[in-house]
Amino acid sequence: MQISKGTVVQFHYRISDLDGQELETNFGKDAVAYLHGYNNMMPGVEKSLESMTKGDEVEVELEAAETYGEIQPDSEQRVSVKHLASADKKVKWKAGMTAVVNTEQGQREVTIVKVGKFMATIDTNHPLAGKTLKFELKVENVRAATDEEIEHGHAHGVGGHHH
Repeated sequence: MQISKGTVVQFHYRISDLDGQELETNFGKDAVAYLHGYNNMMPGVEKSLESMTKGDEVEVELEAAETYGEIQPDSEQRVSVKHLASADKKVKWKAGMTAVVNTEQGQREVTIVKVGKFMATIDTNHPLAGKTLKFELKVENVRAATDEEIEHGHAHGVGGHHH
């Protein structure tokens, strides 16, 4: 089955900078699942996967506007340190570290600019915003979306949304 609007796509990815340094990957972990054609994936990644089938692989270089977006000025905010989350529960926060914060739009990765005892200044731009990146993508599975997935506007199951 080819990837098109209304299909659920499971894929693995590797993101590298233009020097080839790996920044993030999910190879060796569960594949990401998303509902194609419903704005659930970065536009450049979705466009790159269009019409591919299970087992297909592609390497693409994508501009910031097609992935994590351009850097937005005036994106610094002050938040309580207790709102910063990390997989390491005993982390000692320092400037330059990344953290996750919960927002009205869901979880968001942020960069710590300055940290005090109770408050931290964070940059809400994604840490990879403003960068042209290399993506290696491998399609693990493609299937027709269920009526419920179309109604909800996202993929369910492993790698997707869990209710």
